[in-house]
Amino acid sequence: MQKREVVVVGAGPAGLMAAIEAARAGGRVTLVDENSRPGGQLFKQIHKFFGSEEHRAGVRGYEIGYELLDETKRLGVEVMLDTAAWGLFKSEEPKQAGVLGVVSGTQSQTIQAKRIVLATGAVEQSLAFPGWTLPGVMGAGAAQTLMNVHRVLPGQRVLMVGAGNVGLIVAYQLLQAGAEVVAVVEARPKVGGYHVHAAKLRRAGVPILVSHTVARAGGRNCVQRATVMALDAAGKPRRGTERDLKVDLICLSVGLRPMAELCWLIGCKFRYLPVLGGHVPVHDADMQSSVHGLYVAGDLAGVEEASTAMEEGRLAGIAVAESLGQLGPKTASDLKSQARQRLAALRMGAFGDLRAQAKRELTRGC
Repeated sequence: MQKREVVVVGAGPAGLMAAIEAARAGGRVTLVDENSRPGGQLFKQIHKFFGSEEHRAGVRGYEIGYELLDETKRLGVEVMLDTAAWGLFKSEEPKQAGVLGVVSGTQSQTIQAKRIVLATGAVEQSLAFPGWTLPGVMGAGAAQTLMNVHRVLPGQRVLMVGAGNVGLIVAYQLLQAGAEVVAVVEARPKVGGYHVHAAKLRRAGVPILVSHTVARAGGRNCVQRATVMALDAAGKPRRGTERDLKVDLICLSVGLRPMAELCWLIGCKFRYLPVLGGHVPVHDADMQSSVHGLYVAGDLAGVEEASTAMEEGRLAGIAVAESLGQLGPKTASDLKSQARQRLAALRMGAFGDLRAQAKRELTRGC
C-alpha cells in the first residue's frame, strides 16, 4: 500500500482548484484522473464564462483549463492520469481519511491518504422512449466531447431535447461546428437555461418548442427521424400534435446526477435534493463529508456551474490545508470567507437561490 498526504480524485475544475490550494499551502498533493489528460469539463467549454472578472468572465473554458494545469505543474502536484478509482474504504490506521483503490492499465494498487478530496463530477441522465437505443441517440455532453475534444461532428441534422444551459450551449456549438439544429424541445413551459443562450439560437433560426417532448425515434439501423409532440399543462401528451422531423442525431440534455459511487462505498451520509441532481453527499461549510478527512467538491457536492465547482474546490483545498496545520486559523478563515462570498455571488438569482437553499439543507444534515 502506498501512502500520500492529500489525494484529489477528479482533475476537472473542482479537483484542479482543490489540488492547487492544498499544494499552495505546502501540502504534498496527488491528483488522480481516469482520462488521458486533466481538465475535465473545461476542455469541452469553448464558450466564454459569465460573471465577474474574479470568476474569469470573458475567458473561454479551455483557456481556464490550461491556466489551472500550468499552476498545478508550478506547484509540483503529482498527476496520475489514465488512472481510475475503483474503490474507497475506511482505513484501519487512525487519522487517515481512507484507502483508495486505483487501477492504471493492468496495474491495481491501494493508496492510503490523510486527506481525500472527491471531485468526481456528474453523469448525464437519460430519457427512455421508443427507439432510444438506436445509434444516433446520445447525451449532449457526449456530443460536446466528440466535437470539442475529438473534433468529430456527431450528426448533420440534430434534435436537442432539453433547454437548460447545457442543451442550449451544446445546440449552439453544434451550429458552430456545421450541423443544422432542427429544433430544441423542452418539456417545461419555459426555457430553463439563461436567455442569452436561447436568444443566440433563436437569432440563428432554431425553433425552441416549450411544452414539447420527443415521442419516439425511427430508422432502420440508426436514427433517421424523430417524432415530437406537445404536452398539456399537466405534462401529459396531447394526442394529435405529433410531427416527424428528419434528423440523424437526437441529443439528450435532461439533467445530471452526482457521480457518488465512492461516497456510497465508504459510507457517507446522503440527502435527496432534486435541485442539486438527486442523492448528494452531506457536507459541512468546509466541504467535509460525514466521513472525517473526506471532502467533496464540484458537481459531486451538488450539480451547479463550472465557476461554482472551482470555488468549492478552492474551499475544500483551503480546509484540507488548515486541517493538516499548513494554514493558520486566521489565514484559513480569511481565505474561506472570500471563497464563500464568491460562491454566494455565483448563486444569486432564481435558480441560484434554490441551489443555495438546498446547500444550506446539506450542511445542516452533516
